[in-house]
Parts: sequence; structure tokens; C-alpha cells
Amino acid sequence: MVGSFRQRLSSLPDKRTGKNTRYGMEDAALSAFSVFFTQTPSFLAYQRMMEGSKGHSNAQSLFGVHQIPSDNQIRALLDGVKPEQVFPIFEEILQVLEQQGQLKRLRSFADTLLMAIDGTEYFGSSQIHCPQCSTRQLKSGEMYYFHSVVTPVIVCPGQSQVIPLVPEFVVPQDGHDKQDCENAAAKRWFLQYGQRYRAFNVTVLGDDLYCHQPLCQQLLAQQFDFILVCRPESHATLYEHLEGIDLPTVTTKRWTGKVEETYTYRYLNDVPLKDGDDALLVNWCELTVSRPDGKVVYKNSFATNHPITDDTVAEVVLAGRTRWKVENENNNTLKTKGYNLEHNFGHGKQHLASFLATLNILSLLFHTLLELLDQKYKLLRSHLPTRKTFFDDLRALTRYLYFNNWDHLLTFMLEGLELEIPPNTS
Repeated sequence: MVGSFRQRLSSLPDKRTGKNTRYGMEDAALSAFSVFFTQTPSFLAYQRMMEGSKGHSNAQSLFGVHQIPSDNQIRALLDGVKPEQVFPIFEEILQVLEQQGQLKRLRSFADTLLMAIDGTEYFGSSQIHCPQCSTRQLKSGEMYYFHSVVTPVIVCPGQSQVIPLVPEFVVPQDGHDKQDCENAAAKRWFLQYGQRYRAFNVTVLGDDLYCHQPLCQQLLAQQFDFILVCRPESHATLYEHLEGIDLPTVTTKRWTGKVEETYTYRYLNDVPLKDGDDALLVNWCELTVSRPDGKVVYKNSFATNHPITDDTVAEVVLAGRTRWKVENENNNTLKTKGYNLEHNFGHGKQHLASFLATLNILSLLFHTLLELLDQKYKLLRSHLPTRKTFFDDLRALTRYLYFNNWDHLLTFMLEGLELEIPPNTS
């Protein structure tokens, strides 16, 4: 896949000159990607030192960098490159996962793939800004500039891995006076990619922000199913419709290992999502989890187009609750598990911030690909106590030792742990 990545980058023109400066642009993008992939902010500095002393570096052998640019050169070269230039890499990886049967393994409720969608901010400042920034005014009156992105991911209950898909950035739109927002970005994403992903038989998951008629109708028109959080405070008409009705109820007990919890499900089909004769009818369900002392430890409700019965209500709720994985296993992982998404790696004046964020998301996707398909990588990760240990080791080894390729590096680490070397099946 790195070879495919390089091929994609080799066609990028230098936006400052309009010319195809192959090695300059390719080297800049691969160098930036190497920092995110190795989770080593000083990776390029180490490789420049290695190249100076040994005549070669891991930046070249592991990532295909011909000549390591300076940090300023990287930022200058990449500022004019739109994130869309590398979006096809997401599609190529998804095709590999489909061919290897990994997407089939991730299917769950109603034999659908669950696609959770959420927005997250990845940079903010009161001083640094560019034309692509969104803005909000602080209580102090000071203007705050920030970048945000909508991040769709494939999730599955009980599976730790998530599959990041092409992101959609919240940026000022040509011909629009109003500031761009997460909901509008989500609609753009489905308009652009809906035809491609509906073939996978997808159920879209999201929070209450997305549970409104325009987006729900758009999803249905594009043949997507949905299970969306549906809160009383933003859906007054729907909850008024539920009042006074003896709602179908299912109750189960679950032992946590310390206490028995009661799961109470309520549901009703064909309720109006909003006021008016043109209201979309949806199916509503709610879960309340309580303990013997009466304490409620969880309560949430969902709207869906999937029919709900006594037999399916628990599955619908479980799928709806899985949307949290887009926050925990994707957005929070990108922010707190070594990817440092919120760090200002380079802001630029055009697209630099969003392009670097895309490379960062891609690095998580590459790591997930390796966890699912590369036997040596999986074996290493399973025998090291934490992911931090793995990347600490990777950082130290690539600083001091030269490796001909990734297989050489992974084999060296396995031999150091005295583990049996699996065959190359990736």
C-alpha cells in the first residue's frame, strides 16, 4: 500500500509553479506521513542524521523518500495540495479489506455495516488562522479560529478496530454566506460518496445532531438505513406522540460481575420525527439501565427506519450505542494515542492543516490494515504490553539502526522477543 501511496503522490503538481516536481512533492508528503505513521515528531531529524553518517536512512527504505526536505519545505510544498488528492488511498484500502473478507467480519445488525459519523475539532487558536478556518466569538469578545472535520468510520460491536473512511472538512463553501457546519458537511459527504457506499448495505449511526428530517430523508433517498440518537429536548413532537401510550416494553437482567442490572427497552413504530403533515415517520426505541437500588446508570433513545419488535429492540439499541466508537476508537485515539491530531504540525495559508490531518487519519487506517492483515505486525502487537511500547520501540530502533524494508524491521523485533517468525502472508 505504501507503493500505491507513492504512486498517487508522484502525480501531485507544485501549486506554486504548476509543474510536476515529482520528488519534491512526493518526498514532502511521504516525509510528513512518516512522522504520523511512526508517531515520532523527530523522525525526520533522526533520519537526516542517519543519512549524513551512513549515507542512507529509514525514511528512504521504509517510506520511499528520495531526499528528506526540511520542515519548512514540507509545509511550503504541501500548503497548496487539497486533501482530496489522497482520498483514493482510503478507497484502495477499503477494497483490500473487502477482498480479504474483513468487511464481512464487521457486519452486524441486519447484516449491515455500521457507519458511525461524527465531527471533531483538530486545531484551534486565537492568533493563527487561514481562509479555511471556522470562527467563534469567545465571551471575552476575542475571535477564536478553528478547524474541524466530519469523520465517518465503519464500526462493529465487540470489535476494537474501526475503519476510517474519507473525511469531510468543515470549511467555507463557495457561494455561501453562512459559515459551514458539521451537519452541512455530513450532507455533502453523503451526496458525494453515497452511491459508492450504499452498495455495502450500510446503517448510519450518529448523535442527535443528525437526527433531523432533511438528513434522514437524504439517507433514505440514497438507500441508507439509520439509527440516530433522538433526544426529547430536540424532538418535542415525537415525544408528545409517545405520551399516554402503553409502549411495548422488554425487560432483561444482566450480571456485571458485581451487580445485577435491569435493562428496560421501550419502543414504538411509525412516530412523526417533526411537526407537520409532511413529517417523516420513524421507529423509536429507548433503553434504561438501572441497578437494584433504583439508580439509573444509562438512558438513551434512538430513531431508526429499521422495524422494531420485541425480538430486535435490543439489537437496534446495541447498534445505536456502537456510534460511540467513532469518538473513542477514532477521534479520541487520533487526539490522545500518539497521533496528536490537535497539534499544530503546520497551519499554512491554504490547505496545509486539512492535508496534514488527512495524512494523520490515513496513518491510523494503515495501522488498522496492518492489525487486520499482517501476521508479523499482529504477533508483535499481541506480545508487547501496550501500543505505546510498540511505538517507543519503533522510535528507538529506527533512530539508531537502518532497516532495508518493513519486513526486515518487523522480523528484527520478533527475533528480539524470541518469537517464531510467521510467514509473509500480508
